[in-house]
Amino acid sequence: MSVLASTASDAAPAARAFPSLLRGAAAIGLGAVTPLAFAPTFLLPALVLGLGGLFLLLERTRGVRGAFALGWLYGFGSFAVGLGWIAEAFTVDAERFGALALPAVGGLAAGLAMFPALALAAARALAGGGGGARLLLAFAACWAGGEWLRGTVLTGFPWNLAAHALGVADALLQPAAVVGTYGLGLLVVLLVTLPALALSARRAWPLVLALAVAALFWGLGTLRLAAPLPEDVAAARLRLVQPDVAQSLKWAPEERARILARLLDLSRAPGAAEQAPSHVIWPETAIPYLIAERPEVRAALATAVPPGGALLTGAVRRAPDFDRRPAMRNSVLVLDGTGAILGPGYDKARLVPFGEYVPFREWLPGVPKLTDGAVDFSPGPGPVALPVPGLPPALPLICYEAIFPGRLPPADPAPGWILTVTNDAWFGTSWGPHQHALAARLRAVELGLPLVRAANGGISLVTDAYGRERARLPLGVRGVLDAPLPAALPGGTPYGRLGDAPFLFALAALLLGLMATRGRAA
Repeated sequence: MSVLASTASDAAPAARAFPSLLRGAAAIGLGAVTPLAFAPTFLLPALVLGLGGLFLLLERTRGVRGAFALGWLYGFGSFAVGLGWIAEAFTVDAERFGALALPAVGGLAAGLAMFPALALAAARALAGGGGGARLLLAFAACWAGGEWLRGTVLTGFPWNLAAHALGVADALLQPAAVVGTYGLGLLVVLLVTLPALALSARRAWPLVLALAVAALFWGLGTLRLAAPLPEDVAAARLRLVQPDVAQSLKWAPEERARILARLLDLSRAPGAAEQAPSHVIWPETAIPYLIAERPEVRAALATAVPPGGALLTGAVRRAPDFDRRPAMRNSVLVLDGTGAILGPGYDKARLVPFGEYVPFREWLPGVPKLTDGAVDFSPGPGPVALPVPGLPPALPLICYEAIFPGRLPPADPAPGWILTVTNDAWFGTSWGPHQHALAARLRAVELGLPLVRAANGGISLVTDAYGRERARLPLGVRGVLDAPLPAALPGGTPYGRLGDAPFLFALAALLLGLMATRGRAA
């Protein structure tokens, strides 16, 4: 009898561990499915399955430590699949960096998974040991808070936020003009977990509520899109040049003249429209020269400038840093018809860690960056209104900067459009450029400003002030995109004036309410 008792006692931990292993495997699987809700697939049911399934698993996980582990496993699965395209960048110089591709994706996924882990641990702590509607509110609030932290802590990386799944329809993105991308994400998480609550509680009302709110979203968004916008900017005709230069050739010395010739030929080519371009826009680091130091190159560039217009181009330049030391800058420069550089231009303020610079360089002296050159790039001072002859001032965002919500434009002078130049050739034809373009479109919705996006290999596009695409050049195509410049939304948007402050206030109020009532719920 004692032997039997001993055997049963030894088997009990294993029996308890088995469901935990199943929950862990389910969490990874749900995380891996969730990125299908984002660009380019936009399978919105994947978000309902992913986050709804995670909520059901959290209901069955009573301890904070178990909730933390559950969130980390989900996050690892989600980021490993959703950010798998990052491996493409390591194949550009496969001899030096190819072996780092999978470890880099895995390490990034493991680090970013800490945010959903902390979100679920906090949700479980706020909800006590219970489930139901209280846990759902805690889950949504903590998830939204985790997304905000992910976009803020250290350099931030707000990629594939919950709100990005609504890129499936322009109407669904429109609430971002009021609550921003993080606020919209809070609403999205609430909506997609309500069906799971209906299933768990065996009640119909959560599902009915989710459908009603989704219909309200769609209706209000549709009404907003039906409101007329002002006429396009008079006499403005933009030509976006998409040269589609392979990243492996971009900085090869023997390719420089050929790349410049391609850019010039595309810029001067006859257009399909009757109206000739007034302004030409080239993508990020389009020119493989330090043009500020090469007058003969600027003379060549002058031939691409339309009469009375300007050339706006991404370029690398040398400029002193904040300590007056020589530094490299990733910039947008404006040139006139004489080849002169107008004004100071704009220097990228948010740099890509390990891409454009190595963080903590003093402790990591031997770690290389992915971009060419041994010198790290230095950041610029931040948002500016870039003057452009013949056009309203532009709000410039270079590549990585376009993914960040909360970058409010200066008030004086107020910009009339968003200019984004990028080089997504690092990532080939993967999911990355599609997700990047969608994030940039949300900046247009948030601020009520049209978006003009010039990309080396695509996706180049022009949107109106509601974030609706007016014209596009797809991924992997060489060519030009001629389009008028849409007008800004008169009066801007609530988000453009207040930023994330209302979202953070509402989030704090919700979290404090959950904390204040925790004892009664327990």
